[in-house]
Amino acid sequence: MIKKNLLAIILLGTLSCKQNKTDKNVFNQNYSNKIEIKNIDFDTIKKTNGFDYPVGKPNAKGYYNAQKFTENNHLGDDWNGINGGNSDLGDPIYSIANGYVSFAENVNGGWGNVIRIVHYIDKNKQVESLYAHCTEIYVKKGDYIKKGEKIGTIGNNDGQYLAHLHLELRNEVGLPIGRGYSANTQGYLNPTKFIKKNRK
Repeated sequence: MIKKNLLAIILLGTLSCKQNKTDKNVFNQNYSNKIEIKNIDFDTIKKTNGFDYPVGKPNAKGYYNAQKFTENNHLGDDWNGINGGNSDLGDPIYSIANGYVSFAENVNGGWGNVIRIVHYIDKNKQVESLYAHCTEIYVKKGDYIKKGEKIGTIGNNDGQYLAHLHLELRNEVGLPIGRGYSANTQGYLNPTKFIKKNRK
């Protein structure tokens, strides 16, 4: 386990999926959660060991990508159970790789419960995964998490959506949570493409 003071994580203050037709203002809020990570001792940091899918581990069995990265300016992937509706409500969410939890809280609005994990590929390369709309969160800020470890459950953000996991992957660690949709993908990676390329 890492020392409690290994990651000095400062929450400065943001987060989205498809807008609910019954609440047209859900994404008009200005989310601005930014996370900074300082004082990293790279001699003791545990690195990643490949990447897997966040549902139906390790290969997303029983799930499909309902809204892919950049589709409708979407900044992540929306993972749904193949039986549709809320059939996947409460299903487990797994960490896509070894990493350290940088955020695990309810930010309300269009996001609900959000988990963010920083994955250290090497000293010069880190990526951050974000898991949104969780019903439950099983981790806390500062935890070291192994690839495939259960970190929460799939939710519907208190009925705002049909149940699904909104997964984002960022190569700029600590970005504001944002809105989940944008034509500007700077700082964001295609999660499925990245996972496929980095399996072990």
